[in-house]
Amino acid sequence: MARSLQHSLSLCRAGLLTLACFLFLVPTADAQLGRPEGLYYKSWAVVIGINDYLVAPKLDGAVGDGKAVANAFRTLGFQEVLEVYNKDASSKRMHFILNDYLPRKVGRQDRVVIFFAGHAGASQDMHNKEIGYLVPWDAQVSNVSKAVTLDHLKEFSRRVMAKHVLFVLDTAVSGWDITPPQQLSLEGRLSPEEETDKRAVQVLSAAAQGETLARKDGRSVFVTTLLAGLQGAADANKNGWIMASEIGAYVAKQVSALDGGAQHPQFARLDGDGDTVLLEGKMSAYRAGPEPTTEAERTAAAKEEYEKAFTLLQLQKDRSLEEALERLEKAIQFSPTFGDAYILKSYLYLDRLNKVDEALAAGELAVKYAPTNPDSHYTLGLVLQKKGRYKDAEKAFLQALVVNPGYSDVHLSLGDLYAEDLKDRAKAVESYQRYLETGGNENRVRDYLGQAGAAEAPTKQ
Repeated sequence: MARSLQHSLSLCRAGLLTLACFLFLVPTADAQLGRPEGLYYKSWAVVIGINDYLVAPKLDGAVGDGKAVANAFRTLGFQEVLEVYNKDASSKRMHFILNDYLPRKVGRQDRVVIFFAGHAGASQDMHNKEIGYLVPWDAQVSNVSKAVTLDHLKEFSRRVMAKHVLFVLDTAVSGWDITPPQQLSLEGRLSPEEETDKRAVQVLSAAAQGETLARKDGRSVFVTTLLAGLQGAADANKNGWIMASEIGAYVAKQVSALDGGAQHPQFARLDGDGDTVLLEGKMSAYRAGPEPTTEAERTAAAKEEYEKAFTLLQLQKDRSLEEALERLEKAIQFSPTFGDAYILKSYLYLDRLNKVDEALAAGELAVKYAPTNPDSHYTLGLVLQKKGRYKDAEKAFLQALVVNPGYSDVHLSLGDLYAEDLKDRAKAVESYQRYLETGGNENRVRDYLGQAGAAEAPTKQ
């Protein structure tokens, strides 16, 4: 067993487990320090759509597409959705949003998605390499002087504090291979990074440079596919989570198929090794990387889920128990013979939820798959005692002592069983004496032995 339930049970019995929650206290959310209750403190979306260009050729549908995307972000729970259309999307305004507004407002535990529908262009650097740019309302397609270049977007991703940044560009643009930015500082975080905390700057564009964007029924095929993906179609592993990488893969495949291979959406990770979360599912269902396939991988995954369940129980927060049970179920799915998961599951059903039948079912499987672990027999004994099956409980406790004769808590429980349920004073005295001999020190045991006229074990030094 990765962490012995023996120690856990002792802590629970003494009421000390609740002290663990103080180790995880964090400052208020206003300071953006520590980890928020959810994945993000705040979610930001900036939606830019330009139809009526001042000097560049006019477009159809960009504003309508932008409004549809803005509504989708609100449905996903984004608290701040800034919509910028036509003349409001001037060069000055777009640069202000990127250089001043968002860097001042966004915190280190936020996410930011920037959507753009409009013209794009490309220039060449000194090495004749194409560098793409976005065309604001008052700029020319062939003039980069007022444009928002990909370097500008990359500089924005350096300066903004968000842990996850996603650019979604409904335009044909490329040229992302530029100098990588520095990683997000983790100063101020009070606990190690989880997979969902890892820095990510990602981009999804509708097509490669020079390709034509397909439209159908007055709407961009790219946007239609994007919206379908956000509504659940992109959830490839059906775990309830939709990640930017899943959206990228889904959109690239679907758009190319719908347009006969003429349009090729581009997806890239510009910085970090995380993944922007667009739809959050149950934390117990989240898993970074591919699903385990080999027996060794599945066993390792089961142990990982068990450890996460154990950690959650120490947090003593809302939903911790529910999520811990979900983690244990996941561990059992990975490895149906993983006995430790059944032990902890049985104990939680018994002690925390008072679901004795469920505790019994898990306890019997614990004994089946972890017969050499004394906790499996001990937990089953506690369940049988609760159900009034006292002789069966006695057998389970005695079997736990066969595996580990020095298990103090089992001697205590066995003494309680004899004293309170089986009414066998001689055996109760014997078990309580063994409890003291193996390190136990509860005063009530000494009181019982004193009343019984039995010799006590030496006081624990």
